[in-house]
Amino acid sequence: QVQLVESGGGLVLAGGTLRLSCAASGRTFSTYGMGWFRQAPGKERDFVARINTIGGSTYYADSVKGRFTISRDTAKNTVYLQMNSLKPEDTAVYYCAADADLRTQPGAYYMPLTYDYWGQGTQVTVSS
Repeated sequence: QVQLVESGGGLVLAGGTLRLSCAASGRTFSTYGMGWFRQAPGKERDFVARINTIGGSTYYADSVKGRFTISRDTAKNTVYLQMNSLKPEDTAVYYCAADADLRTQPGAYYMPLTYDYWGQGTQVTVSS
C-alpha cells in the first residue's frame, strides 16, 4: 500500500512560480511511475506530467511543456512539480498519482485509470 500526500499549493499571481511536493510512503516507491494530474471545477482530471523509475524519463502535457518540470528524490520518497510562468488557466486541484505497473506503455501515461494510488490533492490558484 502506498500513501501520497501533496503540499505546496497556494495562491500566486500570473507569471509566478510554485513547487508542489508529493511525499510517498512505502518501500517500493522507487519502482513506481509517478504522475501529476489536475482538475479544474466542472472539468475532467487532466494529465500534467509523469516521471518513470527506469531511466527517469519524463513526459508532459503540451499545455505545460517548457514551464513545468517533474522530478523525484528517491532517497526522500518525494516527487516534485516545479511550476514556472503560471497562467490563470493553470488554476486547479493538483493530484499526485503512483503507477505500480512496470509494464505500462507510454500511450497509457496520460490516463487516470493507469494509476493505482492517489493523493488528496492540493489547490493551485493563479490570479491575473
